[in-house]
Amino acid sequence: MNARKSFPLRLSPELYEELRRWADQEFRSVNGQIEFLLREAVRKRTGRPPPADDGREP
Repeated sequence: MNARKSFPLRLSPELYEELRRWADQEFRSVNGQIEFLLREAVRKRTGRPPPADDGREP
């Protein structure tokens, strides 16, 4: 069973390109970069890290 949730995400080409460049700088995929940014946002909002869904640190 897949523990990860998939969903479509629509981004402008300009935003996608910025995320791609940022991800390249940090040696991540664009998907990995988006997940990293979302985890950081949740951590900042709640004061605790979100639960890991695959046992890896982002």
